[in-house]
Amino acid sequence: RCVMFRNARGAEGLDGGVAVIAHGRISIYEVRGELQLIVDIVQPEGVGELQLRLEQLKLKLENEGLFEPSRKRPLPAFPERLGIVTSPTGSVWHDIQTVISRRYPLVELLLTPTPVQGDAAAPGIVEAFQALNELSDVDGVILARGGGSLEDLWPFNEEPVARAIYSSRAP
Repeated sequence: RCVMFRNARGAEGLDGGVAVIAHGRISIYEVRGELQLIVDIVQPEGVGELQLRLEQLKLKLENEGLFEPSRKRPLPAFPERLGIVTSPTGSVWHDIQTVISRRYPLVELLLTPTPVQGDAAAPGIVEAFQALNELSDVDGVILARGGGSLEDLWPFNEEPVARAIYSSRAP
């Protein structure tokens, strides 16, 4: 048996008779003496292991308060210096420079180069945020990369990256 409460992730997309993958915790329902699974994440079978891992991480970080609305900091109306965490060779760096020069050329862009794909990406992103935290005059940070597959973008879903963003001194 399973029990799923209203706040369970993925419940809104379920149809009767669909095979699912469920994540939760085991409990004993003492009234009937039954073992049950209390579901906190559910998704149709075949969605994939990476998506399930992402949902589990989001739930963990949400429970720790990393997504609390009170944690959000206002963006400065007229920033003077923005930290950019991205690859210096990617087209996204060129795009950011182009758009900023056209829309708000007064801001200084401080590139903190890092790989944004592959095994070195997550540790590199964390190091880039740590380097920016050592500066006192950064008004905001942009973490960016171009498109890609879920696997290519996966470093942005790693727990150390989420914690680095949460720990950032600048919004």
